[in-house]
Amino acid sequence: MHIRKRVLVTGGAGFLGSHLCRRLVGEGHDVICADNFFTGTKDNIVELLDQPNFELLRHDITFPLYVEVDEIYNLACPASPVHYQHDPVQTTKTSVHGAINMLGLAKRTGARIFQASTSEVYGDPKIHPQHEAYWGHVNPIGERSCYDEGKRCAETLFFDYYRQHNLRIKVARIFNTYGPNMHPNDGRVVSNFIMQALRGEPITLFGDGSQTRSFCYVDDLIEGFIRLMATADDITGPINLGNPNEFTIRELAEKVIKLTGSRSELVLRPLPNDDPMQRQPNIALAKSTLDWEPKIELDEGLRLAIKYFEGML
Repeated sequence: MHIRKRVLVTGGAGFLGSHLCRRLVGEGHDVICADNFFTGTKDNIVELLDQPNFELLRHDITFPLYVEVDEIYNLACPASPVHYQHDPVQTTKTSVHGAINMLGLAKRTGARIFQASTSEVYGDPKIHPQHEAYWGHVNPIGERSCYDEGKRCAETLFFDYYRQHNLRIKVARIFNTYGPNMHPNDGRVVSNFIMQALRGEPITLFGDGSQTRSFCYVDDLIEGFIRLMATADDITGPINLGNPNEFTIRELAEKVIKLTGSRSELVLRPLPNDDPMQRQPNIALAKSTLDWEPKIELDEGLRLAIKYFEGML
């Protein structure tokens, strides 16, 4: 039997949030999308606006929110270096005050609450691939710290609320994800490369392009969210969600050039500070606990993402 739930998605007009809202609305739940539109956009959710079970609130989660809900997905936070370094203090506030406000709401309503954490909690990892028991190697005072440490502190708060108030928490550590509704100027590698290739501009590689990343297509990731939220109360996470297939940044650039038919050339730039050399999830826990693993290969996902960005241009 289908149980219709009242679900709050913070950051619901963002890249991941918009896909999650679409999935939840499609499943017949009542969805409240809260977003302050710092990086999210109404364009991402325009086709949901006339759905009777979808509601949009312009709201910044660093301020309390008073709604009645059964589940909360806390996705609100700028996630690309370009955006989170623009106002680093606000980034930390969004992670920390935002978590406190959403946890307070979950405590009052008895809702289950999901935290979109990040692989950035592992910092520049000393072990490879990264598993959930690894504590990370993070610079607390660097340019990326507002995001890395903000998300680490949010995890601390989630587990303290769980231990202190028996809150039903779910924590997912998200690795690189891509697909439609990505912000075209967010400085992330997939959107950067695709936009540069489609415009025929040189594709910029930082360092020599030998650093590795693992790219998960957004639909696979959202399936992981839904499965984690549906688990028994004693399953809290943190659980890595990402694609374990590892590629060098140079390989990614070459794939994008090939799939777009672009004549762009590769140009090398110096590596930014604290940029991790390797990033690959160990997803054994997600496989065993959620029966989840990504299904969409990089070439197929890139074709879908390229089609979306072509539509923007």
